[in-house]
Amino acid sequence: MLRLLIFTFLLCFLLPVSHATTWHIGPTRTYSYCSQVAGQVQNGDTILIDAATYVNDPQVIWNKNDLYIAGIGGRPRLEAGSIIANDMSNGKGIFVISGSNVHVHNIEFARAVVQDNNGAGIRQEGANLWVSNCRFDSNEMGILGGNIANCKTTVEYCEFVRNGSIFNPGYQHNIYINHIDSLVFRFNYSHDAVAEGHELKSRATYNFILYNRIANESGDDSRTIDLPNGGTSVIVGNVIEQGPNSANSNVLGYGLEGLTNNAPHHLFCCNNTFINKKANGSFIQVANGMDTLFVKNNIFAGPRPGGLLVGTPTVLDSSNNAINNDLNVFGLVDVTGYDYHLLPDAPVIDKGVMLTGSVLGHPLQPFLEYKDTCYYTSREVSGTIDIGAYEFAATLATTEKSFGEITLFPNPASGAIQIIFIEQDYQVSVAQLINNHGVVVRTQKLQPGNNAMDITGLTSGLYYVLFVRDEHQEVRKIMIQ
Repeated sequence: MLRLLIFTFLLCFLLPVSHATTWHIGPTRTYSYCSQVAGQVQNGDTILIDAATYVNDPQVIWNKNDLYIAGIGGRPRLEAGSIIANDMSNGKGIFVISGSNVHVHNIEFARAVVQDNNGAGIRQEGANLWVSNCRFDSNEMGILGGNIANCKTTVEYCEFVRNGSIFNPGYQHNIYINHIDSLVFRFNYSHDAVAEGHELKSRATYNFILYNRIANESGDDSRTIDLPNGGTSVIVGNVIEQGPNSANSNVLGYGLEGLTNNAPHHLFCCNNTFINKKANGSFIQVANGMDTLFVKNNIFAGPRPGGLLVGTPTVLDSSNNAINNDLNVFGLVDVTGYDYHLLPDAPVIDKGVMLTGSVLGHPLQPFLEYKDTCYYTSREVSGTIDIGAYEFAATLATTEKSFGEITLFPNPASGAIQIIFIEQDYQVSVAQLINNHGVVVRTQKLQPGNNAMDITGLTSGLYYVLFVRDEHQEVRKIMIQ
């Protein structure tokens, strides 16, 4: 017994006790700048930054794992200055994140300039970065991601504007992700990159570009989206615009620097609204010999003297797209004012085709829409799905019009979701349960009456139930406990 007590005492004394710390940064706090705490932070800590403007702090390196770094009381602005610009030894940007599993939330990064012209708001060097509700303004790079194995980067609810470098035109971008496993880019507004930079450039093997507004409105950017090394990319529900001052000739490029990512090389573009306001150019250019180019339910509005789809994929599946050189024939609300919702007489209403497939769990059928600024709303289909990124009068769609009565209970739910489904015209429909990352986690055929969908083992949080029947769909939200 004495030996056991001694052993227990030694364990308590020798083993470190982990207690995550919350660090507060602010003008009235003990620490006025992030650089004052970065060297003290440990794995799992939280760093909270008061809303204020922080000018000319040295570059901050976050080298611990599982950090949460967030602005509170509003969005703080971290504005780089001469200290970072004159850092000759290690100047990379405002935040250098070398730890893994770091979440950065609700912070503005501005005016990062360094010696090699790659000054980033965030320089990613650690795996599995999650950036949400942030703004990147007038840096040489908004986010610059390195070559990182076993890495998933998620960027959501963020705005990127005027990033690029006049001292090295064409090589700095609003966001530039190098070779990682996967990028999820959703609910973002990336626009008006300068000095021939791209609005979005990614070398990731898998790209899921969902429900964004990616646009050159008045800047002199290059491609709107550039995916130079192939792989598998899903581009669904985006507004993708090339402005009159763009320096490039095509809106979306795929594999144009070589298909060096791991095969297969598939590009899926569904229910996007492509706008070209240049007098020349093409919409999509792909590398010859890529595996599959799947293009359905898109609006392609504007001139295309270079061609609509340029390049020779092994398999091309393109149908139910609306194509015209004249931007004014699609029934868009305000082309000059960048509002690409649909008018009541838009010829693309009810002209789409239902897409029941998914790619690595991400449905090709859109169930959300981008909403300004940096948010989303449900896409409620009444009748056949419309072509393009927006459904006409989605908020007016009613369940009775297409499906009859659907009841989900309990809500919140645990164990199982009870679905009472009374169809009016058909005997079978499908329900897909989609998590908050846009991934289908359950699929179930439904019969009239009471159905039970098993949800055991799922992480708690917000989910969407997408009901699909022929050319109709509806979306319901449910919380899982």
